Amino acid sequence: MESENKTKFSQFFLLGLSQNPELQSLFFGLFLAMYLVTVLGNLLIILAISSDPHLHTPMYFFLSNLSFVDICFITTTVPKMLANIRTRSKDISYMGCLTQVYFFMIFAGLDNFLLTVMAYDRFVAICHPLHYAVIMNPRLCGFSVLLSWVIIFWVSLLHILLMNRLTFCIGTEIPHFFCDLALMIKLACSDTLINNIFLYIATALLSMFPFTGILFSYSKIVSSLMKIASARGKYKAFSTCGSHVSVVSLYYGTSLGVYLSSAVTHSSQESAIASVMFTVVTPMLNPFIYSLRNKDVKRALARFLSRAFACP
Repeated sequence: MESENKTKFSQFFLLGLSQNPELQSLFFGLFLAMYLVTVLGNLLIILAISSDPHLHTPMYFFLSNLSFVDICFITTTVPKMLANIRTRSKDISYMGCLTQVYFFMIFAGLDNFLLTVMAYDRFVAICHPLHYAVIMNPRLCGFSVLLSWVIIFWVSLLHILLMNRLTFCIGTEIPHFFCDLALMIKLACSDTLINNIFLYIATALLSMFPFTGILFSYSKIVSSLMKIASARGKYKAFSTCGSHVSVVSLYYGTSLGVYLSSAVTHSSQESAIASVMFTVVTPMLNPFIYSLRNKDVKRALARFLSRAFACP
């Protein structure tokens, strides 16, 4: 019991992406720029949607929620890494590590759920356009987002409660730039059977059902588009899904890359670099994908920026 209490208040050491001191300044500047671009880009999406009455629709309601989650997602990991590089310190407290794991799981899971709900929104818009306003009513939209929060909140909390049972050796080194749940379980000095079982079950269920929902929605969308005679009509209908398909591909592609890199390779550095694509690059690219491929968002951004920079 005494050794357990010691580990509860000990510090871990985040080894980061590289031990080379000459690269630290480069990493600091690069990740600071990526963080600021991500926050600014997603914030502009939220402000543009909220300020334009034409974008007060279910599709853009979910997009603004996705942008908010992306800001929180990257804020969970990057500021701590930047602070450690700046202070030339690698430590993170036990409670700080638990907190980082908890919020990382919440916002990663919310990204997954929101992409699924957005796929369903596109399915209703294309396959049932006459009933779209009735089906995708404000109550359903709000409930779907709230339900996503509730589910991922409790699943993440159970992970943390199980992780809190584990003991860690004093001075544990984490070969990553943030506290990752699967990695922390591997580094524990106590029995992790229950943690691994729950991790596999939760990951399978929370990944399989949303991804299946996305595939089902797009199978119905493609089937519906095949019935449209004109090529122009097909393109116009599917163009509303282009940004979402790009974001889904980026999200699941990078998350699959993280899984494969950790399962296949034994190099912690390669796994950490793969995680950068998932945790940093994906939230940064999402606002560009939606703003560059969506005329409504581009017009809303232009109007918002023109008002913001207009002379009084």
